[in-house]
Amino acid sequence: MNTGQKFMRLFPSPGLREIVQCYGIIHFVFPRDVAIPVKAYTPKPAESIEFFLRDPEYVVYPGVSQKVKRPSAILSGQQTVTFDRYVGRDFLFFNIHFQPGTLFRLFGIPAYGLTNTFIDAETVLSKEIKELTEQLKNAESYPELIQQAELFISRLIRRSKKEAHGIDRAAQLLLHHTNPISMDWLASQSCLSPRQFERKFKERMGITASQLARIARFDKAFILKNAQPHLDWLSVAIQCGYYDYSHLVRDYKEFTGLTPAFFLEVDGQAPERLLGFADGCYHVPTGSI
Repeated sequence: MNTGQKFMRLFPSPGLREIVQCYGIIHFVFPRDVAIPVKAYTPKPAESIEFFLRDPEYVVYPGVSQKVKRPSAILSGQQTVTFDRYVGRDFLFFNIHFQPGTLFRLFGIPAYGLTNTFIDAETVLSKEIKELTEQLKNAESYPELIQQAELFISRLIRRSKKEAHGIDRAAQLLLHHTNPISMDWLASQSCLSPRQFERKFKERMGITASQLARIARFDKAFILKNAQPHLDWLSVAIQCGYYDYSHLVRDYKEFTGLTPAFFLEVDGQAPERLLGFADGCYHVPTGSI
């Protein structure tokens, strides 16, 4: 068994990129005499199916003191808050990081029911997700994880509950444009009134369009600073579409409860940071598990 630490983000096949943003693979093995650090997990503009293939993970959400054990496979909705993740000593995590709105398209579940929470994937996918979880647990290499996942996703797409909508294109514009976009313009491009647009957007994405735009901008700033720690905070703010540093501070306080500098210190103690990994890096999957 290869016990080398892995922290990989991987692109999907071209034919799946309308549905999948990326795959995440994390494989950490902590010695018995090492204290496992807590991961403060920030909001990201996505929803996911997540698999815990070795030791389980526990989470604590803001305002809740008790740890909650996550099942082996979960559907996780759009997050708007930072929560704490407690990983196991032999932690093998595989994440299918979907485009916003995908869980609604695939399963017809109103996305606002999954905002800031998760459900056991077996409640929706039953026998199929059990079989996939076992296949992933028995995989002998990281590329095999991707291969099994893409076969599974292709089957889901063929029987998806909802068609693509102009709102999905609107969400992509919010993700990839740094400058502000008029919500009325997005509504007109989606062939909806502003009120219809707001209601349907929340049904598909779990949050409002303005919330998604803020989370996408915050995530860009978080990743940029993590990848280029030499950049000063004002430069990070301007490059990510903020008016100034104070504007960035407001979003950091909204999504993490802390100032940018203070949260950077907290994030520096996360398991992947202590092992020398940064966000925003894409890799080719290689190696045995």
